[in-house]
Amino acid sequence: MNQASMRRNGRGRLFDRFATAVTRSTGSPPAFSVACAAILLWAALGPIFHFSETWQLVVNTGTTIVTFLMVFVIQRTQNKDSEALHLKLDELLGAQAGANSKLVAIETMDEDHLRRLSARYHALAERVARERAGPSSGPGNANHR
Repeated sequence: MNQASMRRNGRGRLFDRFATAVTRSTGSPPAFSVACAAILLWAALGPIFHFSETWQLVVNTGTTIVTFLMVFVIQRTQNKDSEALHLKLDELLGAQAGANSKLVAIETMDEDHLRRLSARYHALAERVARERAGPSSGPGNANHR
């Protein structure tokens, strides 16, 4: 591995740790309380600043910047969690005898392929349910209620 890719990899790990820490802390009750307190303080300062445009601009700008940055932080954490979940499911599919190996890495398929697979598995589930119910539960049976 060359030095440039090692630096890139190190920055990626650093951002990953940062994103995980920020996501956990901002999703906590204390963080929510701090956000509520900040909004209450801002609202309380309204009369002091005569509800001026600058007073309004402070909260608008602040929330816009925080929201913009949090999109990237939360998306990074979501991507990592999703990848981990897919790896776990792929492991389970790989360990299950008779599992369809085409379903490993299904998340990389295009939308049309996923819809076709979904329709196929829904039809399969309905067929299995009918087979399990057996002929005695059909509408033509006298015991059917």
